[in-house]
Amino acid sequence: MQRQKVLINKERLKNDIEKFADFGRTAKNGVSRLSLSEEDISVRDYFCKCCEELGMTVKFDDMGTIYATLEGEQNKPPIVIGSHLDSVKKGGRFDGSLGVVAGLEVIKTLIENKIKPSIPITIVNFTNEEGARFEPSMMASGVLSGRFSKAEMLQKTDTSGVSFAEALQASGYYGSKENRLKEATAFLELHIEQGPILESESLSIGIVECVVGMVCYEIEVTGESDHAGTTPMSMRKDALFTATDLLSEIRQQVGIVDPDLVYTMGRVNVTPNIHTVIPNKVIFSFESRHKNPAVIQKVEDIIQRLPSSSMTSGCQVKTTKLWDRKTVFFDESVCQVLEESTKALGYPYRRIVSGAGHDAQFISSYIPSAMIFVPSANGKSHCEEEWTDYEECAKGANVLLETVMNILSK
Repeated sequence: MQRQKVLINKERLKNDIEKFADFGRTAKNGVSRLSLSEEDISVRDYFCKCCEELGMTVKFDDMGTIYATLEGEQNKPPIVIGSHLDSVKKGGRFDGSLGVVAGLEVIKTLIENKIKPSIPITIVNFTNEEGARFEPSMMASGVLSGRFSKAEMLQKTDTSGVSFAEALQASGYYGSKENRLKEATAFLELHIEQGPILESESLSIGIVECVVGMVCYEIEVTGESDHAGTTPMSMRKDALFTATDLLSEIRQQVGIVDPDLVYTMGRVNVTPNIHTVIPNKVIFSFESRHKNPAVIQKVEDIIQRLPSSSMTSGCQVKTTKLWDRKTVFFDESVCQVLEESTKALGYPYRRIVSGAGHDAQFISSYIPSAMIFVPSANGKSHCEEEWTDYEECAKGANVLLETVMNILSK
């Protein structure tokens, strides 16, 4: 098809983002929209209504994922755009929603400019990306890609004991397995960065090369409980003191492995957790992320070399690997088109990696996929303070549109 230069409508995109945020909007302008909740069902209904009004065909599959398709001139695998509409509790109004709403804006722009796509374009809303109500996260895309078992996912329950299967059936969005996303020319996901890098470097666009690999360990330190007032320091087997020594040692060793390595000790459980009793057990988590598997292996080597006992405190140390995730690299040819589109629009950009998981990482296992990041103010996300300037949202949507146009013209 002949190449036509078009841009999205910034004000319309802003209004649509705010309209979608009305479904589950919190008092502080965040969003609480847990998967398959009343709020999520309402925003799904609204999304479907918007798509049908544009003349799109709407279907949903057996995991409740919604597909809205604008037919093309040729019956070929579609360009798929999308993300998710569910949120964490008291989350932000850009995480996930931006990718879906920007997809709608791309379709609106094509229609108003009387551009008939040569191949279909589909907007997708994946079910339960956040995993905030039903664990794990990225549930539907995990089933689509064969990463998760559908039978196991259906049995997952929320804190009230409601199963995913029950919630899906009650939602009215339990569809056919035949409607699953099976093939596509490309999958494109626009998302906020959820980190501070783009903003700190005054950049508008991140071309996401990969979702980084990660590994998570649990370290258990066992000592002995005694009275906090009567036991001499030299005779104590204090699990907490030993654990803090280990925390410091791990930080010193891991901190010099690679400047791009990130690591977190986010969970600490102390037993018996009474101020008059010497702790007899401490369990803490250690998680690390990097795109290079060799760097992750160096981290694992450090953790696995931790002593099984402390010579100074007499405490026992047990190290258990909980899980890991390999780095997922996105399709380089699609990344190249994203980069060409960004350059054509004149937006400042960089190649970037994602430390957070996204549906695109699972979909990329069988469809050429890539992601676009736009800046997050102060790097904040998964909170009511989450903010991305609407000008930056528009730039991301324009890169999305330009990329669709480039793919259609090839």
